[in-house]
Amino acid sequence: MDVKMMIQPTPNPYAKKIICNLDVKTTGKITLSTPEECAHIPLAKALFEIRGVTQVHFFENAITLTQDGSVSWDVILESARKLIKALLPEHNPDFQSPEEKRREQLSPELSKIENILDRTIRPALQGDGGDLEILKLEGHYLTIRYEGACGTCPSSVTGTLAAIQSILREEFDPHIEIIPLQETVEQ
Repeated sequence: MDVKMMIQPTPNPYAKKIICNLDVKTTGKITLSTPEECAHIPLAKALFEIRGVTQVHFFENAITLTQDGSVSWDVILESARKLIKALLPEHNPDFQSPEEKRREQLSPELSKIENILDRTIRPALQGDGGDLEILKLEGHYLTIRYEGACGTCPSSVTGTLAAIQSILREEFDPHIEIIPLQETVEQ
């Protein structure tokens, strides 16, 4: 099968979204931050071998690559296109991610938060090549981690964080405080 791709910028200068004509993840999403995490996913493992790539995010028919700034996007995207063209036709998009397994075991409170975020916040984040992961809820404190393009994006700790907190205060708990774990990119 002929693989077609379209590259989209994201709000994060260190991340690019590659939209494909084939699925990379049929259900759910996955963010991989080390080559060791993707030993069971040959496409992700190969993308991590591109110099400068620090994170690979799969969602539906999109791959978001995050880089450390040490290599030009032209070089990274040329290598990525070749790998995707070669490996995507044999890639299995039906693999289950740890996130999907985790969601099956959530408390009612965390399940409600996930559903609110799925409906309100995640579509915009995923449209920009990112997402977020709920890490824990302790009292009124919700710890999250941004994924994909959102992981190192400056706006994730300002406008996006304020939007998440506002929606969750309105729909879940008026006293909730969001604590983001933020990745950094060395410049």
